[in-house]
Formats: sequence, structure tokens, C-alpha cells
Amino acid sequence: LHLFSFLDKNSRKSLAKTCHKLQEVFQDPLLWSLLNFHSPVELKKDNFLLGPALKYLSICWYSERVKVCNIEDWMKNSLQKDFCNRHEHTVNDFLLEVCNRCPNLLSLTLSGCGHVTDDCILLLLKNCPNLKTLKLENCVRITDRTLEAVTLYGGSLQTLHVDFCRNITQTGLERVREKRPLVMLRAERSANMIPDTKPEKKLMLEKASRKLVQL
Repeated sequence: LHLFSFLDKNSRKSLAKTCHKLQEVFQDPLLWSLLNFHSPVELKKDNFLLGPALKYLSICWYSERVKVCNIEDWMKNSLQKDFCNRHEHTVNDFLLEVCNRCPNLLSLTLSGCGHVTDDCILLLLKNCPNLKTLKLENCVRITDRTLEAVTLYGGSLQTLHVDFCRNITQTGLERVREKRPLVMLRAERSANMIPDTKPEKKLMLEKASRKLVQL
């Protein structure tokens, strides 16, 4: 286990193929207390195990492709939609597996995961009651519903980051501060960014402004 701990996921998988004894070590849950992923594609590889020993999970996607996922759905062209369709549910589906298999999770970091939803984070907070750290960065579908879930189910939470989540509001942040005053809350730029607005909402706002001008 000590030797395996120095290897990345692919190297562990390769080493495990050399003999039955090392395969047993690869399958030992104690080896998988920490998992780091650098793109949604890595979540589909068969080079790791999910289990109750998992304490620290990080999915951080730093790529130009992240910008495509961050475009509002109704503004995407066919090429952009096709790209997103390939992995739209990948992170959410993976996190649902974490909910079912990893009840002892202590820390979750998500960055650039533009398709992660409020519902998924809510389920995670419910199923991982020991979660102490939740860091969300540039997760554009996260809204005040996630903040509300934190106030309801984040009893163990000590650190909450919602940086660059453009659909978070100042009202939602104030509610977290009120309900969970002991949580270290950070929301760099979030409440000051321009939130998503559906076309029908924009049309209604334009009509309302025109009426005011006429009056």
C-alpha cells in the first residue's frame, strides 16, 4: 500500500496487472482515500475504485473547452451543443455514484464543471453528512438552491467556496452567513457577475422598459 501510494492512477492499474497479489493491493479500499481528476474523461477510466474510504475528491478541469460548457445553453451553436452532449452528464453521474458509495467524504472540490447541478450537490450534502469542505469554482449551473441546501444539510460544513459561480446572488450568500455563521464562506466575483437570463425573460424586461419609456 505504501509503494502504491506514490503512483498515479494509471501506474497503479498497470502495476496491478503484473500479479494477483498486487491486484489485491489495487483493490484495497485504503488505497483510495484521495482521488484527483483533471477532466471529465478521466472519470470514465477503469483505473480507480470508489468506496467508503474516500475522504478527499477533486475534479478540476482547466481547459479552453471549459469556456464552451460555460456558455448559456440557449446561446450555444450546434457544434458547441454537440461537444457538451458528449460529457454533459458525466460529472453528475459520477457524483451520484459518490453519493451511493462514499458516505465518509470530507472534502469535495469542483472547478470548471459547468454541467454540475444544484440537485446533484443537494444529494451529496444529504448523503455525505461528514462533508467539511465544499469548493465550487466556475460551476455556472450552481445557484442559490445550492446555498439553501447548505443551510439545510451542511451541518458539518466548515468551508464553502462558490467562486466565479455567476448565478449565485448576494441574497443567497447573506442567507448562508445568517444560517451558518461558523462556515468560512468565500464567493469571489460570484454575486457581482452577470447571471444567466433566458430569452423569454429578456423579452419581458425589454417590454417592461418600453412601457416605462412610453409613460
